[in-house]
Amino acid sequence: MTVLLRDLADTSAAVAGTPARLGKVGLLADVLGRADPDEAAAAVAFLSGELRQRQIGVGWATLREVPPPADSPTLRVGAVDATFDEIGRQSGAGSQAARRALLAELFARATAPEQRFLRQLLVGELRQGALEGVMVDAVARAAGVPAKDVRRAVMLRGDLGVVATAALAGFRLEVGRPVLPMLAQTADSVDAALAKLDASADNPAAVEWKLDGARIQVHRSGSDVAVYTRSLDDITARVPEVVEAALALPVTTAVLDGEAIALKPDGRPQPFQVTASRVGSRGDPAALRAATPLSPVLFDLLHLDGADLLDAPGSERAAALGKVVPESVRVPRVVAGTVAGASAAFAAALDRGHEGVVVKSLSTPYEAGRRGAGWLKVKPRHTLDLVVLAVERGHGRRTGWLSNLHLGARDPAGGFVMLGKTFKGLTDEMLRWQTERLAALAVDDSGWVVHVRPELVVEVAFDGVQTSPRYPGGVALRFARVLRYREDKTAAEADTIDSVRAIHAGTRLPT
Repeated sequence: MTVLLRDLADTSAAVAGTPARLGKVGLLADVLGRADPDEAAAAVAFLSGELRQRQIGVGWATLREVPPPADSPTLRVGAVDATFDEIGRQSGAGSQAARRALLAELFARATAPEQRFLRQLLVGELRQGALEGVMVDAVARAAGVPAKDVRRAVMLRGDLGVVATAALAGFRLEVGRPVLPMLAQTADSVDAALAKLDASADNPAAVEWKLDGARIQVHRSGSDVAVYTRSLDDITARVPEVVEAALALPVTTAVLDGEAIALKPDGRPQPFQVTASRVGSRGDPAALRAATPLSPVLFDLLHLDGADLLDAPGSERAAALGKVVPESVRVPRVVAGTVAGASAAFAAALDRGHEGVVVKSLSTPYEAGRRGAGWLKVKPRHTLDLVVLAVERGHGRRTGWLSNLHLGARDPAGGFVMLGKTFKGLTDEMLRWQTERLAALAVDDSGWVVHVRPELVVEVAFDGVQTSPRYPGGVALRFARVLRYREDKTAAEADTIDSVRAIHAGTRLPT
């Protein structure tokens, strides 16, 4: 079925005059339901007040003089979109005249309401209240599918127009097209994670090692393999080890989720920066591989030989993964229904130098693009008592307060060693208190950074310690956040740089 531009113009005017959300959805769904799937992306873009091409070099000046309107509507949405494509392709000498000629031809075929709609569309003034949430619901109603499925597809594809095209024709995961990964929420402890998942001996959960590597998504179709990052960048050429591992699997088509990580000869992880540098490098892959080999470690299976597994429970996906991926390439995993069992897995992961564990419900589907409630990451919480060396003035909602703290560890040889900055964890009450307290300790004020006497001790939680040439001690805290001020401690009682370096090395100093 074909939709004319006049249909979109009339719908746009009707939507603008309808205050109720459900009314807007109904009007949009009606016109989208009559659109050919090939025209759906353009129709969604136009009704959202956008061009599918974003910019085509047409503004008010180009629209000052247009031909008189046509008497009857004949313009199809697909033809208008094709004209916009052609206008956008014009470049070089004579391109402005060519754009004007194409635009004049288009407007000559448009009726008065269509010309008005085109003007508003081309200059970005088409605002009738068809926001993305409304349009998602309209696409769902037009396609006769649940709105949650369309929302998930938008997360998978990142483009509502593409989703509308697929929804009106029926959509599914495509091997070779990356999807946004499922992410984990945070739990304070293994006990808390099991409790949140309502896990028990009768309802166990999976406990998987959490590796500090680079998230990868591996697509294989026959002899073709593509590897994508968490942000959906294609890194296939940079990770030949991952490609080889994928080609060795006894599958025809598959989409797998996992990590690529650089390991030491003893199997313990290299610092995260080593993995990140290797994955991000565009140098010669063979040379990089020889210097810093990567190990693929897979933990989920989204598609296998023509069958999508996104909606399958975690237990079913894990079983399928176990059948096609050898144990040496799978993340270590146990199924536990007791705190003792889960804690043993947590301890084993830490003992091998990894970040912690992810506790996963066995019944949860793969929630692409979401921080799903069925996955809970648990890390050990490191804490240190550090000294405030300086503080930066706040901006935005923190304007007028002293906010971002410069943190230092005590050097046994004398003085303090800076480890990084943080404003995380500070409540408004803490900000008010520290602004007054640090102002009294100020010794130098550059206008942005206020240096203070190193007297105030703060307890800081952090995820780990990383190598950092930015700071004089060569190390920095990862994801530091303030827990509380320790007015009961003096700077002479603060933790030392030796303690920080011991955490970085994965060892503990005697207490």
